[in-house]
Amino acid sequence: MKQVLLLLCRGVEIYEAAAFYDVLGWSGTYGIEPVKVVTVGLQTEVQGTFGIRIIPDKVIVAVQAEEFEALAVPGGFEIYGYYEEAYSEPVANLIHRFEELGKPIASICVGALPLANSGILKERRGTTYHLREGVRRKQLAEFGVNVVDAPIVQDGNVITSTSPATAMGVAFELLARITSIENSHHIQRMMGFKQEREDSSAIKEGFQ
Repeated sequence: MKQVLLLLCRGVEIYEAAAFYDVLGWSGTYGIEPVKVVTVGLQTEVQGTFGIRIIPDKVIVAVQAEEFEALAVPGGFEIYGYYEEAYSEPVANLIHRFEELGKPIASICVGALPLANSGILKERRGTTYHLREGVRRKQLAEFGVNVVDAPIVQDGNVITSTSPATAMGVAFELLARITSIENSHHIQRMMGFKQEREDSSAIKEGFQ
């Protein structure tokens, strides 16, 4: 069974983490090809946005990237301490290792910033949170990223996006990459996001 590592930093945006967990979880139960999500944090307990507490499956020092098919990186809130862990050396090393192995790395919203901090997005295309006068996009550009004004941006093995509103789209795209487009469409239909009568061109538009 393929495994995806879901990174949970302090201050993680729970909806973004849940989008990865739910879509991949649906594939694990109802998919053409099963997938297992393994959560990882820097501590044995992670406090996310708005005070929610999460117990990750693993701590980061015990993780071997070789055991996983892909890395999923939700964003988080600065006021809840997101960047304190997201910009840490253990996180940068983990991201860099997945990049070295050429494995898919998918981020949502400001999850692009720890990717950029690790160095893997330098001189590559990417995007991040677009509101609040574009402050996060300016930060992304400071890391040497070619910032693109689009909801979801893909450059090689890396997926970045603009906001929580893109979370499900990113999760479905990651599922397509690690299993198949057929399986991703199947799970979309199972979850009610795609009707049988929709043609493939409509789905393609959803991932632009």
